[in-house]
Amino acid sequence: MMEKPYIVIMAGGIGSRFWPYSRIDKPKQFLDILGTGKTLLQMTYDRFIKLSDSKHFFVVTNFKYFDLVKEQLPEIPESQILTEPLRRNTATCVAYASYKIFELDKKAKVIVTPSDHLIIEEKKFHDKINIALKASEEGERLITIGIRPNRPETGYGYIQYISEPGNHVKKVKTFTEKPNLKLAKAFLDSGDFVWNSGIFVWSVKSIIQAFEKYMPEVAEVFEEGRQYYNSEEEQSYIQKAYTLVKNISIDYGIMEKTNKAYMVLGDFGWSDLGSWMSLYENFKKDQHNNVTDANVILYDTHNCLVKVNHDKLVVIEGLENYLINESDNVLIICKMDSDKKFRAFVKDAKNKGEGFV
Repeated sequence: MMEKPYIVIMAGGIGSRFWPYSRIDKPKQFLDILGTGKTLLQMTYDRFIKLSDSKHFFVVTNFKYFDLVKEQLPEIPESQILTEPLRRNTATCVAYASYKIFELDKKAKVIVTPSDHLIIEEKKFHDKINIALKASEEGERLITIGIRPNRPETGYGYIQYISEPGNHVKKVKTFTEKPNLKLAKAFLDSGDFVWNSGIFVWSVKSIIQAFEKYMPEVAEVFEEGRQYYNSEEEQSYIQKAYTLVKNISIDYGIMEKTNKAYMVLGDFGWSDLGSWMSLYENFKKDQHNNVTDANVILYDTHNCLVKVNHDKLVVIEGLENYLINESDNVLIICKMDSDKKFRAFVKDAKNKGEGFV
């Protein structure tokens, strides 16, 4: 029987493309964005608990969100909520969890997942993860779950794979992090590229070997911390460690460089819920393609997303392709496809006062 895998949930992001609903003090992974009665973080836990058990879970998050994780996932021991003192991207997050797990279990298999994805067909998802877990036993493979693209998206990494009919585990030819639009269109047209879902499967030994080879400066910092992991001195060591490493993604740091990358194609209804547009795509529309979570009267309005507190009546006339959201003290009205502008929105809102972000 296969040993239960360790699950590393990355939950440190600030979800700026979901502002103003997602705020710095309570980002989207801690919100019930889909109206299911559970937050995205809780839905992620529920999805993976079927493959493991609570003592095999680690949540890596910013130190500010420790209490939120504890409150939303009381099943996970506090020692397995790993708090980051600084934002250092996914490579550092993965390294911290990997070296800590390695101290507990040198033969561990690890699944690394974001905390804010939507998976519609869970049974299919579990089947693909199990294929990846089995495949991770061979030859230091670093496996990612790929998603067939349906548009030239510039917000995702892309994987070009070697087509081997009948083989569920494809060798990765190239791994490209977030291309420009021209390149994304070329990838889509070629037909042999998939999106990188950001879900990874590997043995803890394989990922540590990859850090040693491709990110030796990170490996050195977290290797030095081995004497402190799972002790009272861990947190003070991590404070220091995070000042010594660069802000870099696991995609740039390792996946683009390694020749051990493999891909399992996922066809289980996936969205990274990265923006208002992705939320709109996953909700039921009315006859004019509007998505509404509000007490609303619409006239000549199409392809809009309206999310406003139900104690307020919202009357809209003549809008096409707009987002209208009121969250606490911020009202936003913008084009639905303004994803790329949200960083500027948040930055300018911050200049108006801390309470707006």
